[in-house]
Amino acid sequence: MRIGILKETHFEEKRVALTPAGVQSLVDQGHQVFIEKDAGLQSRFTNEEYEKVGAKLVYSADEVINRSEFIVKVAPFSDDEAQKLNPEQIVFSFLHLFMRKKLLDIFLEKKITSIGFELVEDEKSNLPILSAMSEIAGQMAIQIAARYLENNFDISRGVLLGGMAGVAPAAVVILGAGTVGINAARAAIGLGAQVVILDKSIEKLRKTEDLLGKHVTTVVMNPYTIERGVKFADVLIGAVLIKGEKTPHIVTEAMVKTMKPGAVIIDVSIDQGGCIETSRPTTISNPTYILHDVIHYCVPNIPAIVSRTASYGLNNIIIDYILEIAELGLENALKENPGLAQGVCTNSGSCTNETLSEIYNLEYRKIHFFSKN
Repeated sequence: MRIGILKETHFEEKRVALTPAGVQSLVDQGHQVFIEKDAGLQSRFTNEEYEKVGAKLVYSADEVINRSEFIVKVAPFSDDEAQKLNPEQIVFSFLHLFMRKKLLDIFLEKKITSIGFELVEDEKSNLPILSAMSEIAGQMAIQIAARYLENNFDISRGVLLGGMAGVAPAAVVILGAGTVGINAARAAIGLGAQVVILDKSIEKLRKTEDLLGKHVTTVVMNPYTIERGVKFADVLIGAVLIKGEKTPHIVTEAMVKTMKPGAVIIDVSIDQGGCIETSRPTTISNPTYILHDVIHYCVPNIPAIVSRTASYGLNNIIIDYILEIAELGLENALKENPGLAQGVCTNSGSCTNETLSEIYNLEYRKIHFFSKN
């Protein structure tokens, strides 16, 4: 199979979809890999490293697209990138189509088979690709929080996250006990913070206590406990996920107004709309704004800050799916791997994701292939 890797064009997206090791795995199996020049440079992978393992270096996105059947990237396609795609190609990346109606329309018009990283499941119905990036985002959220508790702004709290003998640590309140939440809690505990984690699921809260012991306080999430937690927090981390849907605002603007002056909000859910009403997307180079005397940090692609680690982590998960499609062909790969099929949003001009079909009032067609024998 002919596989293309595009250089990321999304603002300040520094990751690359496959490392040289991943490319070598494909080339060793007889597949052709076309990589756009400098695609890996911001993750410190040189063009020469890719060429050394057998990739063919090409000099434009158009050439990658035109020479490939199957295109892999990290950030969702821009509308301009999608317009360049050829009919009936396969694309594999983060998609977030529930916020991108025009992109969905382009995929449908061009009969693109689009597979979203954020929707692919494993045999336990977990989200392995999304979880790899969430693991990074959770750890990074605490590093970021510690920085903005320092005296960076006139209103900053000037608080050491872990405190010291005779001085209380900062209070970190985490909304959601998924991968982001648990990794944020683990990192915060490691630095000595006081950690409270809220979730609707008792099962997830039990799992959190099993993993982290009594170093973390677990609380059932409801409007009353959210309101109390928001007031208590020096750091509030939004880590709420609803698979394939926009995240609801569970923290209202009125709640934000009750926070301590100089408190820090890190809304990791912002890539899916954000779970805090006052959140809006920011960028790595301009990551914060202050509203109601609260510092907001709402960067959608936090893992790109540690692009080399993130690229390795992404490669380690997606390479098996890419090999499966390349070795078996798309139809057989989706038959053999139902979890991979869960990630398919469009195929042959039809919407194959039920949630998207409901959001946009489109006809839903469950993905199904007939034997050609």
